Amino acid sequence: MKKNSVIFTMLLLLSVVVSCGERQKANKSGEGADSTVVLRNGQLQVIGTQLCNEQGEPFILRGASLGWHNLWPRFYNKQAVSWLADDWKCTVVRAAMGLEIEDNYRENPDFAMQCITPVIEGAIEKGIYVIIDFHAHKKYTEEAKTFFAEMATKYGKHPNVIYEIWNEPDYFEWDEVKAYSEEVIEVIRTIDPDNIILVGSPHWDQDLHLVAADPIQNVSNIMYTMHFYAATHEAWLRERTDAAIADGIPIFVSECGGSEANGDGRLGVEEWETYVEWMESRKISWVAWSVSDKNETCSMLLPRASDEGNWTEDLLKPWGVLTRNSIRNHSDLPIKTIL
Repeated sequence: MKKNSVIFTMLLLLSVVVSCGERQKANKSGEGADSTVVLRNGQLQVIGTQLCNEQGEPFILRGASLGWHNLWPRFYNKQAVSWLADDWKCTVVRAAMGLEIEDNYRENPDFAMQCITPVIEGAIEKGIYVIIDFHAHKKYTEEAKTFFAEMATKYGKHPNVIYEIWNEPDYFEWDEVKAYSEEVIEVIRTIDPDNIILVGSPHWDQDLHLVAADPIQNVSNIMYTMHFYAATHEAWLRERTDAAIADGIPIFVSECGGSEANGDGRLGVEEWETYVEWMESRKISWVAWSVSDKNETCSMLLPRASDEGNWTEDLLKPWGVLTRNSIRNHSDLPIKTIL
């Protein structure tokens, strides 16, 4: 009996060791049941007007956008992405690859890729979603087709990736934006059939009534972006967005802020909180602008903040504090129903 007891004890210990080893292997490879946001939610999809996870459940992404890569390249690293995921509880980050201002993608594509690659790959490794943002106000059709063909080929197999094909068309009509979007979407869909594509609209992503009157047809998993700055954009923009949703247009707020529309001026705390509650009640995903250290209201960090995260509250500007709190305060809440 004593011998049998010893054998049983040894077998039990062996099973525990094997089980722990398997768990460690799963965690290392990112296969644990609850290990990352992407593993829990998988391939995103659009059902009706709602962003949903792989199981078809409504899903809200909340996160922060890095500033223009060619102005604030120092924050384009895996450590900053990891900090935003762990400390800010971001489920998405946005890599804003600039097409304008000096040292942009058109002038220096190698530098642009050196900047955005660690952000994209850092998000994939961390298991959060990442928006690859073609950050332009003017139209660069051929550059966009080349760029997104490369991105889809390199990253299209990862469910983490979201393509934003034109940040903010400024003085263009919808027919021109639509034609551009259809060309770029075709390039992406030839390579990547299912990851989410974000489409802009005229006048800084606010003319959603024009989109609703003539949306892009016969393409799945696309959403239209709306951008707002709470101290300037009042209830009319929320009402216009509500009307577009009612007309069947899926909306994603890929850039927003609490400042005035120029990125500076007054920080509208109450107006921001109204917008956040509105987005949450409509189950709209949102990304705040920007992880940068510019001397303006909508930059989140002080110049003495490190490149790689570890941003204590004394290193955050008021907008950074407000953004971090807004993301964290909603990260664990159940998705609300529309008011």
